[in-house]
Amino acid sequence: MLDIKKLREETEKYIELLNRRGGDFSYLNELLEKDERRRIIIGEVEKVKALRNETSKKIGQYKRDGKDTSEIFLEVESIGKNIKGLEEELKEIEAYILNTLLITPNIPNEDIPVGLDEEDNREIKKEGTIPTFDFEPKPHWDLATELDILDFDRASKITGSRFTVYKGLGARLERSLINFMTDLHAHEHGYTEIIPPYIVNRESMTATGQFPKFEDDAFRVMDERELYLNPTAEVPTINMHRNETLSGDELPIKYTAFTTAFRQEAGSGGRDTRGIIRQHQFNKVELIKFTKPENSAKELEEMLLHSEKVLQLLKLPYRVVTLCTGDLGFSMRKTYDIEVWLPSYNTYREIGSISNAEDYQARRGNIKFKRNKDSKPEFVHTLNGSGLAVGRTVVAILENFQQMDGTIVIPEVLVPYMRTDIIK
Repeated sequence: MLDIKKLREETEKYIELLNRRGGDFSYLNELLEKDERRRIIIGEVEKVKALRNETSKKIGQYKRDGKDTSEIFLEVESIGKNIKGLEEELKEIEAYILNTLLITPNIPNEDIPVGLDEEDNREIKKEGTIPTFDFEPKPHWDLATELDILDFDRASKITGSRFTVYKGLGARLERSLINFMTDLHAHEHGYTEIIPPYIVNRESMTATGQFPKFEDDAFRVMDERELYLNPTAEVPTINMHRNETLSGDELPIKYTAFTTAFRQEAGSGGRDTRGIIRQHQFNKVELIKFTKPENSAKELEEMLLHSEKVLQLLKLPYRVVTLCTGDLGFSMRKTYDIEVWLPSYNTYREIGSISNAEDYQARRGNIKFKRNKDSKPEFVHTLNGSGLAVGRTVVAILENFQQMDGTIVIPEVLVPYMRTDIIK
């Protein structure tokens, strides 16, 4: 959520930065008009309450002096009605302000490229060697079907489209990647390993920015408690510290979280409707950080290196891009996308995002810290990154390490987990 105090002070700058996302955010001027009226009403309510108190004191004096108190009672009653009217107006205005702030995205960082969509993202590096084949490489869905390691038809029978049954070495590959990624981040990068709940409540979805803007994309549990299937480990992990004030000595707090994620989003059509590039259910290893404001930019760069390390050890070719303003996530100020090379697409496809929300989510979730016991609480900065999307890593391994005979060579770093060096 935006800082309304800074919005008052730098209105034109905030609107200009938000407009870089491709929308019209001039409605924030109306929000500030409402905010001014809100502050006027608060002042008026205080004055009227003070008047009521003074008037009420006269009742006792009138009674002691034997005077008629009927007019005083009428005056107090009239003041009470005035207060009630002001408080009702205040309640309506505050609800409008809160809702408007909740549907307004974070301001983009000033140094990211301005653009409309992924075509305007800025490439900052490429790593690894794109494989060459002396045969026609197959897409992962054909490879997996022929090897009998992914079963799309039976998954469709069980549930519907965009679900998959992992079988045999396919299931072991998925599980091996989860363990490999989690071990890497926990043991080498210093993150605390967690497995959070896969079901979250409305407050959690609101704090991280999924609600109210993207409520239609969520899988809702048929339960009167308003519970939802986790769309990304970012949601439960950020909310571990909702409504808490942390000690500055604890920061940065670093978690690596494994979850199965669920999303209703239809996604793009075409080739994405085949295979496991875009599923309603997928596994993911996530990186989460809570940091002091002055350190979050540095922590973002470090998190990017941690995510890249996964692909480097797997020896998969990839590139890193900075997202432009039009492709930036709702809650984020700056995001890097890591894109892995997929032969079937003959291009790079997203396999992870590393983002800095700064204080936007912390304001929504009321997550603060104190530098020492006597200091004033401040909002933390929150960061999240893919460490990585497991299903898309499976895709990258199948396609980049396929052999002419249809077998798949297992990356050396995974062999101890897989207990084999080939899928055949």
